[in-house]
Amino acid sequence: MSTHDTPRDALIAALEHREPRGRVPHFELEFFLTMEALGRVHPSQRSYQQWGQMSENERSLHRRDVADLYVAVARRFELSGMLYNSPEGWGEDDTRLSIEHVRELSGMEFFIPLHGDATYSLPNGDEMMDFVVKLNEHPQELKDTAQCRVDEALERAHRIRGWGTIDGFFLCADYCFNDNPFLSPPMFDEFVTPFLSQLVTGYKELGFYVVKHTDGNLMPILDSLVEAQPHGLHSLDPQGGVDLAEVKRRIGDSVCLLGNVNCALLQNGTHEEVIADVRRSLSDGMPGGGYVFGTSNCIYTGLGLDRYELMLEVWRSEGVYDR
Repeated sequence: MSTHDTPRDALIAALEHREPRGRVPHFELEFFLTMEALGRVHPSQRSYQQWGQMSENERSLHRRDVADLYVAVARRFELSGMLYNSPEGWGEDDTRLSIEHVRELSGMEFFIPLHGDATYSLPNGDEMMDFVVKLNEHPQELKDTAQCRVDEALERAHRIRGWGTIDGFFLCADYCFNDNPFLSPPMFDEFVTPFLSQLVTGYKELGFYVVKHTDGNLMPILDSLVEAQPHGLHSLDPQGGVDLAEVKRRIGDSVCLLGNVNCALLQNGTHEEVIADVRRSLSDGMPGGGYVFGTSNCIYTGLGLDRYELMLEVWRSEGVYDR
């Protein structure tokens, strides 16, 4: 990159299907190894049960500390950005003020998105039976609820646009198991695709970048995801049988592709297997731009920091565009 480019600039170039100068941008949804890397507790592992009892000065110090940790992680691992996940118990204003601190510390150095999905994801075990019954017996009720969720998400986005600090939204409802999507493609197009399209369109009209995330085997619904016209698609999960080269061939001209380094190999593979998989992701994703380097999930608790650093060694030396 030239001295005039920031990590944020590089990621935006990829989202806009331009080839960044220098190194391919690097993005992770989350980085949980803050204690091992920096000796600091991750915000999700802190207790804010007494948040309402704190003085405003104490809350301000906590908001600043979370912002400082975000910047420290991004700079240490040369990230173009990460999702900004607020600790449990924070309100919308707490998030807004903390992100303002990030911008005070780093300016527009990093791409900062928020969670913003409102579509149906895989139901958990407690909810699955009820969801399946409604699909069959009360389909209009599910659609009405889906519409309300989209409307509420876009109302929130209108407020967030006024902050002037947020670049976009990651839509993190998971749709797929490792073998197939939870809903068949026709049911997906009935209960998800129209609402996903509304959500993406609404966010884009407000000036936000939009990336759709789902783990698992998204191939049977790939065309439906592209129909919604997000800027990017994450995480292209190899554990779900997703072939980055094939996805690049099919949709790489219209959607930026993010992720794909195999987390299972990062955790359990040999040194050589990790290097080979990182090289595969780079060689499959980089040509022509429109690719953002990263894992097929996130840097989660229990993953060895040394394996992540090995992944980055290969990226730093080989993930560079010629010009």
